[in-house]
Amino acid sequence: MTSSSGASRRRLLAVAAAAASAPLIAGTPVRAAERKTPTGPKTWDLTVLGTSDTHGNVYNWDYYRDAEFDDSKHNDVGIAKLATLVNQVRAERRGRATLVLDAGDTIQGTPLATYYAKQEPITVTGATHPMARAMNILRYDAVTLGNHEFNYGLPLLATWIDQLGFPALAANAVNARTGRPAFQPYVLKRVRPGGPGGPTLTVGILGLTNPGVAIWDKGNVEGRLVFPDMVQTAAKWVPVMRQRGADLVIVSAHGGDSGTSSYGPELPNENPVALIAQQVPGIDAILFGHAHNEVVERFVTNTATGAQVLTAEPSKWGQRLTRMDFTLTRERGRWKVVAKGATMLNTNTVVEDPKVLAAVRGQHDKTVGYVNTVVARSTRELSAAESRYRDTPILDFINHVQTEVVTAALTGGPYAALPVLSIAAPFSRTAVFPQGDVRIRDVAGLYVYDNTLEAVVLTGAEVKAYLEYSAKYFTTLPVGAPVDPATISDPAVPDYNYDVISGLDYDIDVSRPVGQRITRLVLPGTDSPVAADAQFVVAVNNYRRSGGGNFPGIVKTQVYNAQQEIRQLLIDWAQARGTIDPADFFVPNWRLVRAGVPVF
Repeated sequence: MTSSSGASRRRLLAVAAAAASAPLIAGTPVRAAERKTPTGPKTWDLTVLGTSDTHGNVYNWDYYRDAEFDDSKHNDVGIAKLATLVNQVRAERRGRATLVLDAGDTIQGTPLATYYAKQEPITVTGATHPMARAMNILRYDAVTLGNHEFNYGLPLLATWIDQLGFPALAANAVNARTGRPAFQPYVLKRVRPGGPGGPTLTVGILGLTNPGVAIWDKGNVEGRLVFPDMVQTAAKWVPVMRQRGADLVIVSAHGGDSGTSSYGPELPNENPVALIAQQVPGIDAILFGHAHNEVVERFVTNTATGAQVLTAEPSKWGQRLTRMDFTLTRERGRWKVVAKGATMLNTNTVVEDPKVLAAVRGQHDKTVGYVNTVVARSTRELSAAESRYRDTPILDFINHVQTEVVTAALTGGPYAALPVLSIAAPFSRTAVFPQGDVRIRDVAGLYVYDNTLEAVVLTGAEVKAYLEYSAKYFTTLPVGAPVDPATISDPAVPDYNYDVISGLDYDIDVSRPVGQRITRLVLPGTDSPVAADAQFVVAVNNYRRSGGGNFPGIVKTQVYNAQQEIRQLLIDWAQARGTIDPADFFVPNWRLVRAGVPVF
């Protein structure tokens, strides 16, 4: 926050941090290390803290705004904030057993992470990755590999893992040649719930990554790694962990709990956490991520044993910390969980940990300097605020650059005569190119993913099917019904799964049923309908082309794939020209209608 209210909040947090004896969770008593009730045996307790989807956030900083992070709910972000909460819990528990886990998506997502993968890659410089620096200070016990860990290739991933002071787990990332796990599948942690001198508890931690990696990062993993089903992998390894002494089993899974996938049936389920809990006996709890949801505490009944499996998901970016508490007894030398539950801690209640800040300060400052580099001047302000439901110049900027790059690459080849279309999605609702100086952070804020540019050939019929699929993004709005941009889209379809296409003119009739909404698809500037057998080269990002979002017809052999990052192509285009002028690229070609009448 940059306002005076933000400064006041920071002063209050500093005062609160000094009160070390204050309870961390209102109304939650500090558990004794071991206790004996009048009617029962001694009990011990274990606390497991969980993070997920930190996505390269160390500082509480928005690199795209060049300001302290803030959103409408005044969330904070970053490992430095998480570290303060973790240290508070450790202090509260006075050295008793406390484990800290992460469920993946760690080294991608901010300009800080991108800088040390692309501009000064750790594989070249030998520098320690900022997420390794930060997480080592926090003293994690294990991290699961998320799908975004594979974005920058296996060499960089291996380098990062080597820099960690704790295991990186992924039981279902399997060497394609040997059939063996390519990474450590699980770890057994021996802890003393009652503190030094007490009995030892062995906690098994199983890591499961997302099968979608095979699609989303096909270029990095094809022929090298395969990703078996997460449920089947858990069923394979949980008994092994039990046989090797695990008294309590926790799964750290990078997958949501909905049981659905953003891709088709060609790969195992993307979000199977509830299924794992239901179908695999012997699991006490699952920390999960991937969907960026806040799930404080959810119990799932195992159908084989009737046991209640505790599950929780700690939101994203370091905004939340999951706390799982287990109460245990010992019967005839064996541990038994008699109670368990989870709470959620909010990082906006604490200040950043100074040790984490100091460890990453040089890398943070270098990134800030880089993203503030001016690349061009814009003749007027361009905003992405309406790009979901209006044709806007700022989204056309992406499509223009993609079209230009692919057209130039195909010159003189067998596809040179085909019209080039381009696909882009409104990744950000807040991106702006200001009038005047446009900086790298402005371009990065528009194109927030590390996608590369590819191209395929589609027929007119395939283009129409693609647009119909994309148009399911909108809710059905009968003629005459009020239109509210805030609710115009189906909340089940994320913005990044709504695509617009340049190079053809088309209407989307939002009063019609899904699958019947493309009522006009014509050649540019004409009334000539696009023929079903017409052929087009279509510029598209690697995520979509490899199946992300499950769009029809797009998964096919590329006619262009130079492994060029789209965000860098946008930066290069702006730097080469020095001026961003909508007159050079804005061509309004699509609109929302109802019965032929424009909605806007």
